Amino acid sequence: MTQPLRLRPHLAAPPIKVHVVCVTNMASVAEKECGEAGGGSVGSPAGGGDNRSSDSIPANTASGVDPESSNEKDGLEGTGDGEAGDTQTGSVDEDNTRQLGDIELQCSLCTKWFGADHFGIDTTSCLPFMTNYSFHCNLCHHSGNTYFLRKQATYLKEMCLTALANLTWQSRNKDEHPKTMFSKDKDIIPFIDKYWESLTTRQRPGKMSWPNSIVKTMTKERDVFLVKEHPDPGSKDPEEDYPKFGLLDQDLGNIGPVYDSQRQSSAVSTGGSLNGSAGASSSAKGRGAKRKQQDGSSANTAKRTRSDPLFSAQRLPPHGYPLEHPFNKDGYRYILAEPDPHAPDPEKLELDCWAGKPIPGDLYRACLYERVLLALHDRAPQLKISDDRLTVLGEKGYSMVRASHGVRKGSWYFEIFIDEMPPDTAARLGWSQALGNLQAPLGYDKFSYSWRSKKGTKFHQSIGKHYSDSYGQGDTLGFYIHLPDETETAQSLPDTYKDKALIKFKSYLYFEEKDFVDKAEKNLKQTPGTEIVFYKNGVNQGVAFKDVFEGVYYPAISLYKCCTVSINFGPYFKHPPKDKSFRPVSDMAWNAVVEHTLGDVLYHVETEVDGRKSPPWEP
Repeated sequence: MTQPLRLRPHLAAPPIKVHVVCVTNMASVAEKECGEAGGGSVGSPAGGGDNRSSDSIPANTASGVDPESSNEKDGLEGTGDGEAGDTQTGSVDEDNTRQLGDIELQCSLCTKWFGADHFGIDTTSCLPFMTNYSFHCNLCHHSGNTYFLRKQATYLKEMCLTALANLTWQSRNKDEHPKTMFSKDKDIIPFIDKYWESLTTRQRPGKMSWPNSIVKTMTKERDVFLVKEHPDPGSKDPEEDYPKFGLLDQDLGNIGPVYDSQRQSSAVSTGGSLNGSAGASSSAKGRGAKRKQQDGSSANTAKRTRSDPLFSAQRLPPHGYPLEHPFNKDGYRYILAEPDPHAPDPEKLELDCWAGKPIPGDLYRACLYERVLLALHDRAPQLKISDDRLTVLGEKGYSMVRASHGVRKGSWYFEIFIDEMPPDTAARLGWSQALGNLQAPLGYDKFSYSWRSKKGTKFHQSIGKHYSDSYGQGDTLGFYIHLPDETETAQSLPDTYKDKALIKFKSYLYFEEKDFVDKAEKNLKQTPGTEIVFYKNGVNQGVAFKDVFEGVYYPAISLYKCCTVSINFGPYFKHPPKDKSFRPVSDMAWNAVVEHTLGDVLYHVETEVDGRKSPPWEP
């Protein structure tokens, strides 16, 4: 399974204008506090001596936003043009624990992180997650003093990075469903305009021309930012909220200044290919470069992969799926593909016999995400999925969305909370196989089983039967399924899709699979010992279905009109069943990795043993 790459944005640039903060001698402070002489002492407590306290930092900086203050221009920016501000040192934070949301500084020599308040540095004109500075802690600097140099941001790139980081952190702390994408006009531009002096030492331009460069800057830097230009089909988001931008790497702990030493080590460590092979020399250029690479010589693979669809497939958004993607519809299903590290001879694509031929599927595998979430592609397009992929909003008639992972054996459980359900809306919730109709209510065909909100009716094959009382807004519903271990499905590995055609859509590759619904319906057979049970606020409503059809079942949600529900795959539940043993559906994320990896390896072993060649024109 490929996780989103953790990329540290390379944002350092030669400063045009800098502001220096000078410091007092550490030795005198250490002598006074601890009786130890020497400029490199770490004995003085944080903020000791005559240090200025960090009380000037606004109270809500922990939330990622530094409010405007009257002395904003008296801070670091006020010390420009050669003026020095007197800031004294504090002690080194030996634990080096990060405090995301606070103003932190990273030493360029030891690369450790320190809170700005440890050294009494004036941060009235600083923001959390800033990157345009240079800092040496008192242990690393030759004078035994701290050294802080605030640089001019490389215009909009660093400013956008810091703005998005603060907006992301603020949303995580305030919103029930944190956002990862933010509107250019409603979020990013107002933030930069409000905190311009905190984001850069560049003078605020007289004309508001810089907003026009926002889209160009963040669209260009695809190794740092995500871009979504239009809302999803059927979405209720207004078009004027777009384009939206987000951070490719949602680990805010990775945001920091990129010093020369880090840049050099990064260049060495990333010299290898995406599959972890040895570093490649950039000297192989010209007409013979490709031939040399086949003969064992190296080429600049890191640069070449930027135009390779494989490279894009590894730079997935934080939620693990491309923002623009094909939907499962019209009798076809699409499975996101990624390079298979176990595939033998991936270099065979360089051979002349492959020119103009389809890319072989055995070099790729299904791309799996590290968590169980609602599937973005396996849903009706009119359904609106939240950024965290755990909440869904309905629209118009019944339509359905399935989870990203399914179960084939064992006992499993998940919960759904009814966020909003106006009187004229309804929901059918339960389990569905992969071929269940997405443009119909759950329980419409042979592939799905559901529980309706109105009158508590249970549905299968469009036949409704009374099951329980109705449920509605504020209720927490539980869904349990038991599938025996002796079935053919239970004892089989998942499909590798390697025999399917590969298509390219918006720079990503997908396996394309044809749905043979009629054939699958004829082959369905009931499985004795299976059962589906529903729970309402922790109370068992009884067995809803027995001897269900054999297959892989996915948690599924179908909504009628504008109601909203949130799903909890576990491992922690509000009302876990006390009368049954089960595993949370969230465990399927790791199970799927194991099963798919085993299936891929067995495919390659069988191919090698049988001497098969894919395709036949390969020499």
